[in-house]
Amino acid sequence: MSKEDEEKKERIKELLREIHEKGEIGGLKEEFKDLLREISPLEIPMVEQEMMEEGVSAEEISKMCDIHVELFRESVEDKFDLEGLDDGHPLRNFYRENEEITKNAEKLGIRVKELKQGGFDGEKVGELAQLAGQLNKIGRTHYTREEMLLFPYVERQGITSVPEVLWRRHDSNREKIKDLLNLMDKDSWEGKPPVEEIMDTAEEVSQLVIDMVFRENNILYPTVKELLSEGEWLAIYNQSKGIGYYEIDRKEWNPDAKPKQPYEITRGIEREQLERFPDKIKGMVDLDSLQADEYDPVREGDQGLDFGWLNTTELDEIFRILPIDVTFIDRDDRVRYFSGGERIFPRTKTVLGRPVQNCHPPDSVEVVNSILEEFKAGNREEAEFWLSLGPKFVHIRYFPVRNNEGEYLGTVEVTQDIKEIRELEGERRLLDWD
Repeated sequence: MSKEDEEKKERIKELLREIHEKGEIGGLKEEFKDLLREISPLEIPMVEQEMMEEGVSAEEISKMCDIHVELFRESVEDKFDLEGLDDGHPLRNFYRENEEITKNAEKLGIRVKELKQGGFDGEKVGELAQLAGQLNKIGRTHYTREEMLLFPYVERQGITSVPEVLWRRHDSNREKIKDLLNLMDKDSWEGKPPVEEIMDTAEEVSQLVIDMVFRENNILYPTVKELLSEGEWLAIYNQSKGIGYYEIDRKEWNPDAKPKQPYEITRGIEREQLERFPDKIKGMVDLDSLQADEYDPVREGDQGLDFGWLNTTELDEIFRILPIDVTFIDRDDRVRYFSGGERIFPRTKTVLGRPVQNCHPPDSVEVVNSILEEFKAGNREEAEFWLSLGPKFVHIRYFPVRNNEGEYLGTVEVTQDIKEIRELEGERRLLDWD
């Protein structure tokens, strides 16, 4: 570390002490924000470690985390002009999540330092496990929203390397957090906890997560802020709730725009737009060779569905190849459709238009009518049966089909041989066609 960097680090320690003693930030705010712009976030844990070695308690350090995060947020807002974004804007939500992620990651690092100084303490290990559990949610919420909602817009305009690099780092972080949780599972300890491995892995998790926050705040988010229109952000906002957020509440956002999906984008990146990107992105993008994705998923003759477009041939072949039997009975209890391919229970075209009651043995009609009556009344959302049939173990499920207003449209029957599924054990995460 250079003498200049060492001086900056020492000044940060002085400011943290002074702010903590006074209980307010006051006139020190601007100096602190300037220093935060100039250092890597990975240097903050080093500052905390040195302060603990100098006698500052972990509890005091934890309080300083909140100050650091608050000032870091303000430095980000100053640098990237977030003032123009409403409270509920998806990009502001990403930044807000990163504040919570930073807090929890720094607290994890502090707990590790406490353990290294004071020895293996059961209560502190419990706190460590709790923080690791919280950080495990990042992959299911924050990272997944970026991968599923942000990355498609970046890729559509020809920038594919950035999403690929970040996704790999996401997966690496997910795996490292999972490793930590596995190490902290008492059932795997065999009587003696792997103390050193737990602490080393927790420290690595803290550093990796904070590093990702830095990359997102300083590289990804300034890029998408420049790249995406309000309609594109609205499409992201509308779909975010289904994935979820990392420890923040969703705020309402109702811009005067029409949601725009990635496949609706027809423009490319302009040179003046590229000039406003972070330097890291500009170094990865050659505008002259950039190829925007112009694929149109809607073809002539396609049937528009809730989540895509298919023609009748594709629909038929999809249902034919699936390892399930599907039969649809309409609101009048008439058979309207059944899937092709190999079936567990034979179906012939002669059943089309036939009352479903006439397709079952007389002794079963009462059960059939009971299911349909409950579905039509809105009392039930599923009925299921299972039975052994020779070498097969057959699972049969019935579901009511309703429109957006809840009106009953019919019932779908799904039948599947689950014998091999019931026998699965362990995990298979790699392709194995042998």
